[in-house]
Amino acid sequence: MLLEKLFLNILIVLAPVLLQSVFGERWRNDPSPIVMGLLHGTASSLCLLFSYYELDLYWDLRYVPLVISSIYWGPLAGLINYMMILLMRTYLGGDALIFGYISMTLSFIIPFVASYKIKGLSGNSRIKAALLVALSPLLVMLLILMSYVSLYKGFESFDFATIPAVLSFGILLVLGTWLSAILQEIHEERFRMKVQIQKAEKMKTLGELAASIAHEVRNPLTVVQGFLQLMRPNEQGKNQQYLNIAMEELARAESIINDYLNFSKPKLNKLESFSFSDVLNNIIVLLTPMAMKNCVEITVNLEDHIYIFSDRGQLQQALVNVIKNAIEAMPAGGEVKVSLKRLVGRAEIKVIDNGKGMTKEQLSRIGNLFYSTKDVGTGLGTAVSIRIIETMNGEMIYESEEGIGTTVTITLPL
Repeated sequence: MLLEKLFLNILIVLAPVLLQSVFGERWRNDPSPIVMGLLHGTASSLCLLFSYYELDLYWDLRYVPLVISSIYWGPLAGLINYMMILLMRTYLGGDALIFGYISMTLSFIIPFVASYKIKGLSGNSRIKAALLVALSPLLVMLLILMSYVSLYKGFESFDFATIPAVLSFGILLVLGTWLSAILQEIHEERFRMKVQIQKAEKMKTLGELAASIAHEVRNPLTVVQGFLQLMRPNEQGKNQQYLNIAMEELARAESIINDYLNFSKPKLNKLESFSFSDVLNNIIVLLTPMAMKNCVEITVNLEDHIYIFSDRGQLQQALVNVIKNAIEAMPAGGEVKVSLKRLVGRAEIKVIDNGKGMTKEQLSRIGNLFYSTKDVGTGLGTAVSIRIIETMNGEMIYESEEGIGTTVTITLPL
């Protein structure tokens, strides 16, 4: 009878994750912690309702949804789940109600605290953490069982034949947690892949559009530039000055067109081996006047003897855009930290500013063509930088918190 109830409980604890997978496609954004707390709390309540009653205690898997909701959806979801378990346990009553309250509270504290520590984990690391946290309710329930028996029944009345049942309960508790965590990770990985595919398709379409427009605009600009160069030697005075200004603006327009073409399909034309720290030092020297103008201090911590094989010019363009954006994110002054260190087979660059930061919605749109958080900006520089780093088999990750600042982490193969 115990195993039948516990297998039914496993189906119940898997229901919230399965419902999320089925209906998640219709949600524009991730569901809120409140919704997921209520969903997992309902599963916990149903587990308690369809529990196995023995030794004046309820044996069920109510703590599996509590652990999953706390770890994957945060403390608020876990708290909602806990309150729903308390209400259902109060409704069921029983002689050991006070022990039930103690058991539920102790079993809630550990996932609640762990939710803050495990927040940054993902994949297998988070699954292992969930399994480890799930062991705490099992130990708490065993402790409560022993305490209740010793106080009210006496150890001489304890039936040691229940030990295999307790072991079965522990195994199914861990199994239920593992299955729920696996399904949750599969759902999140599927969602991330969907977002990446949509973004890649969008970027491809925008890139093709930008390239076609750039080619069409470039031809007449080249003709105009050629005729202006022919006219410039024959003009004097103000006309000469006007022609110089026109030539400078045409050169700027051509530079923008080249950026659009680079976004469409970055080309690594000149591959060579070079020192990463030398490139970064050159960029710092180049951008120091701009930083001083904005009252921004640039601090560097660069590890030497890190060499990569790539296109120096393209890499410099990408890094200049990133550091320049960090400087411009702090109009009232601040500090930009640039660090370079060696990882296993890769080099890691971090650019950290303490500027205005970004919201989650802004962060999700970083890298999109024509999107910028600056009042005057096209977002082209960031988009081109990301495409260049991806072409070099690297990765660029943005992390930001509004009012605190932004961290850009770039990794490239050595």
